[in-house]
Amino acid sequence: MSKLEIGKTSFTNTSSKVNLGNSNNAKPNASTDNSTNLHAGTDAADGLDAAQPVRIQLALDRMTIEQAVDMAHQVQDAVEWIEVGTSLIKEFGMDSVRRMKEAFPDKVIVADIKTIDNAKYEFELCFRAGADVATVMAAAPDATLDLCMQTAQAHGGTVMIDLLNVSPQRTMELQRYTEAVLCQHVSKDQQEHTGQLLGKGVQEYQQEHTGQALAKGVQERIGQALGEEVQEHRQKVAGTESKMSQDIALAARPSIAAAGGITLETLPTILQAQPSVVIVGSAITKADDPARAARDIRSHINEVMQNMPKGVHTHD
Repeated sequence: MSKLEIGKTSFTNTSSKVNLGNSNNAKPNASTDNSTNLHAGTDAADGLDAAQPVRIQLALDRMTIEQAVDMAHQVQDAVEWIEVGTSLIKEFGMDSVRRMKEAFPDKVIVADIKTIDNAKYEFELCFRAGADVATVMAAAPDATLDLCMQTAQAHGGTVMIDLLNVSPQRTMELQRYTEAVLCQHVSKDQQEHTGQLLGKGVQEYQQEHTGQALAKGVQERIGQALGEEVQEHRQKVAGTESKMSQDIALAARPSIAAAGGITLETLPTILQAQPSVVIVGSAITKADDPARAARDIRSHINEVMQNMPKGVHTHD
């Protein structure tokens, strides 16, 4: 048995652990604790680099299950999370999720089911098939989002909320789901028909829709996430104590994922938003050499992160 640790709450899980909070725990015993951790160091057997604060999620869409598994095998050394895309789930059902988890038991498997209603039923399908993370649309009713969170907790899983085509106000409302991952997303249709890419485009688009705006908005509302007591404490204390209260507040905000035509060229802009997960599809899967493309993206992320001022990537 292992635990899913989200923030300061732990839930029993019989499969794996995805930790969305900060952790300085000692390295687990791989024979008894198969864990995957979004923010902090974990066992290498989990397919995660203990020093890597930004995870690459490989997006697999518009292919057969066999092709998806083969693609994941080619690039597995450079990615930490593997996404069973919406098209795979729609065409092949939960067998696509099941077979991906069987092929990669130590990777974090994301079922991109994009739930917008019937949350409990759809999320249970995903988690029972072996998914560690399942997605829900941010435009779904609050009742649906609440049921997604409850179902994920019951199954030791994690919720990713897709922010596709929602207003900034709705994005801010969703900050209360501190145990979820909020995914800033430029859709495939937007990429192909309007040329929009996350991290690239007109200035107004970047300001309103990229992860930078999300990160800024999250940071501005940190105090509200923890309540007025933390805000008042920040105002009264200075120096080390003030920094300590800020760190506590940062730990209470949702993690950020970024998706939408991400390439080597757009990565520096994307990484300024401090995402925990960068979701990459075509830049890897349509490359002449997918394994090399994945390695290049991983190397570029590492390079950008090394040159980023110390302490900037604060939520990992």
